[in-house]
Amino acid sequence: MPSTNLRPATDSDADGVIALIARCYADYPPNVLDVDGEEPELRTPASSFDGFWVVEQHGEIVGCIAAAHYGDHIEMKKYYVHPKMRGTGQGSKLHQVFLDYVRLQGVRKIELWTDTRFELAHLVYTHLGYRQTGLTRELHDISETTEFHFDMSF
Repeated sequence: MPSTNLRPATDSDADGVIALIARCYADYPPNVLDVDGEEPELRTPASSFDGFWVVEQHGEIVGCIAAAHYGDHIEMKKYYVHPKMRGTGQGSKLHQVFLDYVRLQGVRKIELWTDTRFELAHLVYTHLGYRQTGLTRELHDISETTEFHFDMSF
């Protein structure tokens, strides 16, 4: 596998992060990434989250994960791995960087919300030790998204 670089994101990574997420959404129609209308924080990934990391390969962002700190818990956000990188261990490395960040914050609970259509992600989260709580929420967005809630305590 060609070499990759896992590093903290900068705001200049915005176009690459947006391209990665749009590519991942494409596998789950009718999902559409509406950056300006629904996810403007993607224009400034490093400034918009408490932590944001990317995996880069030959100048292309092929993985990302973000953290948002909410007092007693941290929410995992924007965890995406390009389809060509799945199964290479890059997603696990991203998740480990995220877990290291969570532990450094002294937080013992992680939460995440994920589109009900992202079935592979649900398997990954379960494999990583997250528990599906049974909660759902509707986003009322252009993709008509409903999300499942997962959490992990340690």
